[in-house]
Formats: sequence, C-alpha cells, structure tokens
Amino acid sequence: MPSFDRSSWDERWSQVLRDHADVVAHRPPNLHLTSEVANHRPGYALDAGCGHGSETLWLAARGWRVTAVDFSVAALAHGRSTADAVGDEVAERIEWIEGDLATWAPQPSSFDLVVSLYVHIAGSVDQMVRRLADAVTPGGTLFLVGHRPIDPATGAATAAAGQTQVSVEAALAVLAPGRWDVVVAEDRTRADALEGVDAVISARRLP
Repeated sequence: MPSFDRSSWDERWSQVLRDHADVVAHRPPNLHLTSEVANHRPGYALDAGCGHGSETLWLAARGWRVTAVDFSVAALAHGRSTADAVGDEVAERIEWIEGDLATWAPQPSSFDLVVSLYVHIAGSVDQMVRRLADAVTPGGTLFLVGHRPIDPATGAATAAAGQTQVSVEAALAVLAPGRWDVVVAEDRTRADALEGVDAVISARRLP
C-alpha cells in the first residue's frame, strides 16, 4: 500500500518537478473548475491543496485574490516561482501558505470561492469539507473535485485506489439544504485523461 503522508507527497512533488518540469509547466488548469467558475465575478478565493499552482495562477490571472495552501514545500516553491515569472500583476494577488488540510482551518466566511481539487485526506472527509464550507461567504461558492478510488460503473479500482478523497455522498452529507444550494453533484468521467472518474460538487452558500 503506497504512503500518502506529508513527507511522501513532498517527495513525489520533488521528483515530478525534477524529472518532468516541462510537463508540469504546460499542464492546464482543471477542466471542471474552468468550465464551472469561468463566469464568476472575481473576489477572494482559497485554493485548498493547490499543488504546483496551475488553478491558483488561472484564478489570479482573472482577477481573483487567491490564498493558496498546500503542505508540499516543493510544490509551493514551484508555484511561487511560476507566479513570479508571469509577473507582478498576477504574483501580487497570491498568498502562498504551507499548511496541512488535515488540521489547517481557514477563517470562517472569508472567501467568495473555495476550491479543493483531488486532495487525499488523512483523516475525516466530513470534517475537512465542513471546515472548507465554513470559509465560504454568504453567496459564495464551494467547489470540490475528488478522484473516485473505485469506478462506480464497473467496480474496478482506479489510479486513486487506496486514497481517501471527497465523494459526492460525503459532500452532500455536510451541505445542509437550508444553508446550501447544490448546483452540481455528480460523478464525471475525466475528459482530459484516458481513464478515471471524478466526483464534482459545486454549491452556493445561501445568504
């Protein structure tokens, strides 16, 4: 069974960035995010589990002020360096924070958009989703995507087998109907990969 702790992820990022820097540099932002969020008015965003920062940079380039959080020092360094290379107009809109989402908690009602993509959770999915949901301002959006470790259609293991990620069921269990308008909550086949199924959740916090 592979290890998914903080140290192992930092080692993975270090190796990927060392061996495949060109590939990472040209990796586009997540298609689920760009299709669902492109028309949102920019405000304050949290990219929770930002990795190497492609979604952070995409948001900042569109006028969002982004707090980007990850526990991989290597990934954060790459993201910061890339933002600096893009230019001050983008780099100055981003705050990079080293933090473990298993325990790190954002300030309540602080962000117009909270994004968390493919975060492997060392702990309770419900608790992490609840912490992220609490960070959304009234009228703001919570946007979550998780790899499904088991393909719900075939029962076959996916590339995320062994990981604990956000699922539609886990997210809906936290997002109370009286407080949230769930816009999207479905499993989608990954359009940008040969295989895999993603859980996609987009919900607006009611005023």
